[in-house]
Amino acid sequence: MNSVSTATLLLRLAGPMQSWGLDSRFDQRDTGIEPSKSGVLGLVCAALGKPRDDQTGPWPSLAQLASLRMGVRVLREGTLRVDFQTAGGGKFPGRKSYGVWKASGSPGGTVVSPRHYLADADFLVGLEGPLPLLRQIEEALNNPVWQLSLGRKSYVPTRPVALPPNQQENPAVRAAGLEEALRSFVDPQSRGRQRFVLEASLESTVERRQDVPLSFRDRAFAVRGVETRRLEVAHE
Repeated sequence: MNSVSTATLLLRLAGPMQSWGLDSRFDQRDTGIEPSKSGVLGLVCAALGKPRDDQTGPWPSLAQLASLRMGVRVLREGTLRVDFQTAGGGKFPGRKSYGVWKASGSPGGTVVSPRHYLADADFLVGLEGPLPLLRQIEEALNNPVWQLSLGRKSYVPTRPVALPPNQQENPAVRAAGLEEALRSFVDPQSRGRQRFVLEASLESTVERRQDVPLSFRDRAFAVRGVETRRLEVAHE
């Protein structure tokens, strides 16, 4: 890796509720046990003010963002929980009733939607790529155009996603590879063996994630390889 032109940007994703869906269908809304690449890049797009249709503007293209190599260090594993939300039911002015229509075309009723999420999780996410692109993302995270959320709009971070600027001990952008940057982050409350999920080539791993966004407007995603490791983290 050329340390002059390539670096790693670190983000902190912590909150009481997070959801990183990978295979949601209809009323079922799932979550992975760590942030997905599509979810993280969606958060980055919100910070940049980048529309879903990937129109040209003062922001990088979706292809440029998707080319960044991503890794996750789990500072605190979340607890899997589920909420049961409803859609439809009741009456509105000028309408007899409101419900979710059935595939047959007949009026429906209230639908219960299980929404899975992670409770009390804390993640460190690394994005490895060209330094100018990472600096642009860092600036956007410090001055986001739209609200930043942890997978769903109502799931807000409890601490800044962007690491505090001008820190010598824990800089947000590091002239280091993905794994080195994630391991070098100092967190006094997070030591010992921790789970790392690092993006890898499809040829080198059997783990797969279909979460590389090709189009947010059309909800099209490609597959990437990942490898999960248990690594020792110790800081003086």
